[in-house]
Amino acid sequence: MAELTEERYELAIERISQIPDERAAGERFRPWFRRTAEFILLLDRFYRCVRSGEYRRSSLEELKKWNRGLYEDILPENYGTSFGDPAWAVDQLGEEYGQILSFLYAEIRGGIPYAAEEKTEYLDILYEIFIEIYNCFEEEEEPSVHTLRDIIYWYASDYCDVFVADRTLDQIDPEKTFALDIIEGSDLGDPRYLYFFGEYVSENELGTAAYLASLPEETIRRMADVYTEGYRVGFVNTGKDLSKKSTVNIRYTLGFERVVKMAVENFARMGLAPVIYRAAASALTKRGAGRVGYHGGIPNMQYDYDHRNDQGLFFNKRFMERKLEVMHTFYERNKKLALGLAGPAVMETFGEKPFAPEPKQEAVALTAKQEELMLLYDSRSSQMTNQYIPGDERSFTIIAWPVPEIGEKYPEIFDEVIRINTLDAELYGKVQQTLINALDQGEYVRILGRGGNRTDMTVQLFRLKDPAKETIFENCVADVNIPVGEVFTSPVLEGTRGTLHVSHVYLNGLQFKDLELTFEDGMITGYRCGNFADEEEGKKYIYDNILFRHETLPLGEFAIGTNTTAYVTARKYGIGDKMPILIAEKTGPHFAVGDTCYSWAEDIKVYNPDGKEIVARDNSVSALRREDVSKAYFHCHTDITIPYEELGRIAVVTGDGREIPLIENGEFVLPGTEILNEPLKSTNK
Repeated sequence: MAELTEERYELAIERISQIPDERAAGERFRPWFRRTAEFILLLDRFYRCVRSGEYRRSSLEELKKWNRGLYEDILPENYGTSFGDPAWAVDQLGEEYGQILSFLYAEIRGGIPYAAEEKTEYLDILYEIFIEIYNCFEEEEEPSVHTLRDIIYWYASDYCDVFVADRTLDQIDPEKTFALDIIEGSDLGDPRYLYFFGEYVSENELGTAAYLASLPEETIRRMADVYTEGYRVGFVNTGKDLSKKSTVNIRYTLGFERVVKMAVENFARMGLAPVIYRAAASALTKRGAGRVGYHGGIPNMQYDYDHRNDQGLFFNKRFMERKLEVMHTFYERNKKLALGLAGPAVMETFGEKPFAPEPKQEAVALTAKQEELMLLYDSRSSQMTNQYIPGDERSFTIIAWPVPEIGEKYPEIFDEVIRINTLDAELYGKVQQTLINALDQGEYVRILGRGGNRTDMTVQLFRLKDPAKETIFENCVADVNIPVGEVFTSPVLEGTRGTLHVSHVYLNGLQFKDLELTFEDGMITGYRCGNFADEEEGKKYIYDNILFRHETLPLGEFAIGTNTTAYVTARKYGIGDKMPILIAEKTGPHFAVGDTCYSWAEDIKVYNPDGKEIVARDNSVSALRREDVSKAYFHCHTDITIPYEELGRIAVVTGDGREIPLIENGEFVLPGTEILNEPLKSTNK
């Protein structure tokens, strides 16, 4: 088998090496074939350099040169004349040809990590589809678009069992140790190791690795301990048995290997082997513009955004069924591996310049039918995953760290974030319990903005039957969501209504300006933003990236953030617009649209530190799982935070009409919570 794979490889490269000098394709298309062939030949040299061992013996400057050469075509300064840019491709090749060939160019660029891992079979597949497309242009000056689309469809369908099955295996199999071997086998004080992964390495990854290399062992230990202990406590607090599990997903951005290495040791003491898998590189396995898994720097976020819907070239009901069939067959054959997965442990980064994409009509767009099928696929694949990796047996944790792009005071900011991520959970737990005691008395909560903030929300609360044993809000003390600093609930949808507004916010990697959502009976009924001059373009932006193409979403969570220390840090360093939602949600009240925090595990009893059961785990939408699970979940959960400076008032309203103020003009006023105002005093001077 290996010999056949190598033979296929050599034959493909031999043929592709001839293409740059040939004139068989029509004049309009020759530049695309020449530049794509030249990239493949560069990729071939990279592959041979890796395979021979020469790559890992290279100097730092040589490795930087390789990295630059592999990624330079799609860097922002070059992107306007890259065939990776659908706008340029369409301009040069025509609308339909341009979309198809830009997709194929991006798919072939996904071969960089395959070359780094010496996945010859994957490279064979990419090179052979390139040759097949070229043959069409040899035979006809302009082959029919239908013919090209057929080739793309059968590429996706035929190789679904390779890409999708392997992708799923990568997420559960601890024997897949490519990344772990680099982390454990490299000198992490030598930045050359960053290039061994085959990912784009920017100044952020180099700067992060250099800064972490300068930190003492005890600081790295604190960072790793808060991350892994949060994961362990997440299982304890939700009554799940971690001892039944054998593996943990570790997801992170390159540069944090010292922390990851120590975290691996901590997880091993819990009986968990690490599964460290790469973010998907192929349109067959990617979902939108996001990256799930370890990855390096993002060379060009606009490039990722432009290709987020590339599946639109081949996604139909037949392909959906094929993909689900591959997943089902895989899980059936690997039940034990799947069942052993405890869930993800995620390290996010923040500090990059906020990204507001440029919408391009030349990019592939999904049809209404495809959007409907995508939602159906998300529902069915989530149900399947939950069948083999039960949601009521798994947990997660997420923590976030800054990168050097955040500013010249990066070391100071990093140290502040370490402090934020390791705040006294016991102290916060007591203060937050005071808030919960007041909230448990309420029928609803009223939230008002101030200044230019137009928020006016009424959030209905679950009615307690036994206040001595039950509670509505969860007391979040830095387990699955690090850092500490929030109390949250699943609101009652019926009667929840109003307007949620925020001047600017960074969600799912994208910047939103003047964002406004309206609710009636807990469901979104309208939305707008100020990102674009064309209001309809703004609505489409929200529809794609907050509603994730659902016609509406429920209000899945209402929370009050209490981490005023994080808020003050953001104000002090002017990084409020760069804070990840993980920290930002702790710096004011926030509202999550989509599923509840308890999705797929609503029937598991959860308790606060005071022993009371948190009974508000469901809403009228998630309760539909008992009749039709496809109607209960939306497979998304997006937190939107109102910062303290835009917050006028939060008050609990009781059954007898009493109001219990919690926050007035951005400060906590409930007796017993005054300590939360201490950090705020420095910003009010």
